[in-house]
Amino acid sequence: MISTLYIEREIAEHPRTQAIVQRFPKSRQISIDRYGDVFNQPAQDFRQQKQAPALILAKKHGRRVLPTPPGYHIGGSRNYYFSHMLNCVYDCRYCFLQGMYRSGNYVVFANFDDFFSDIRATCEEDTQTPSWFFSGYDCDSLALNPVTAFTDEALNEFERLPNARLELRTKSTQIRSLLKRSPVSNVVVAYSLSPSAIAEAHEHKTPSLEKRLQALQELQQAGWTIGLRFDPILAADNMQTLYGDLFRQTFSALDVDSIHSVSLGPFRLPKPFYKRMIRLYPESQLLAQPMNTKTAMVGYPANAEQDMLGFCQQEILKYIQPHQFFPCVSITNPVQAVDSSVTSATTEPALSASLQQEPLS
Repeated sequence: MISTLYIEREIAEHPRTQAIVQRFPKSRQISIDRYGDVFNQPAQDFRQQKQAPALILAKKHGRRVLPTPPGYHIGGSRNYYFSHMLNCVYDCRYCFLQGMYRSGNYVVFANFDDFFSDIRATCEEDTQTPSWFFSGYDCDSLALNPVTAFTDEALNEFERLPNARLELRTKSTQIRSLLKRSPVSNVVVAYSLSPSAIAEAHEHKTPSLEKRLQALQELQQAGWTIGLRFDPILAADNMQTLYGDLFRQTFSALDVDSIHSVSLGPFRLPKPFYKRMIRLYPESQLLAQPMNTKTAMVGYPANAEQDMLGFCQQEILKYIQPHQFFPCVSITNPVQAVDSSVTSATTEPALSASLQQEPLS
């Protein structure tokens, strides 16, 4: 899987680094001073690197826990994100990471303990209000867990933090480590879901919709709290049929009443990311569709976006209660039946706009 390991000298002797290195005994090892020397190099071939990515083991300096953009939440008032890894093992054509990073290689920060220390400190700032922490925006929370064991350590940490909440966002079926232990009550395992036809066309290397739903069923039956993320909603000639079938298939497979949250968001990208992705994939039908490029965020024309989101919102609310639903703020009340108790959450690309300003250090 990994033929080349870049290892920061500062973290080379860390036990976690050594444990990961031992998993790849035949890999070439290259010592480096800072991961940015490799990851941020200009003129890298992202597409080629995605075919055989290297793994960069590094130490995360500076700010490790950051506030989410205003409005980004699933019910909490104190909301933060952190990134123990940069880049994703999957290759989704709509993913903003392709436009944000020059490199298709993976970065794993070995100093998990520093992340957890910052999370504890953040919780101590307000012991009366739960703090939410979101994992899975710069990577998939579960997909590389057999290599990094990050999820196992994070769950151990959050078991000791009753005032904290953790969302693990994923498309992965790597749930064995979760099923081997008792559920952690303050953790939500949230799956990103798309219609099968869209997943097959645009979500390369990901598990099928059926396998994701099977993983959700197993987690729910084992007592884990789950969430559903329909984000981004993508245009298609038979969009209403595709998404109507997706919602029926998904909600019929699960215990709807015990779903923690369902979010919905449109396809959106910061304009510089969109331009980079066009250069990477000039043949992409997804990126060739009509887009509104007159603002800083590129997305479908407003009327088309509202129609798609309005349809999806109306369909989703046939299955769940309003308090479980967290639509993107760009929905302007397309369905009058949604009452004022429904709060809103921004989408992944909106988060990426703030990530874009965080230096890679």
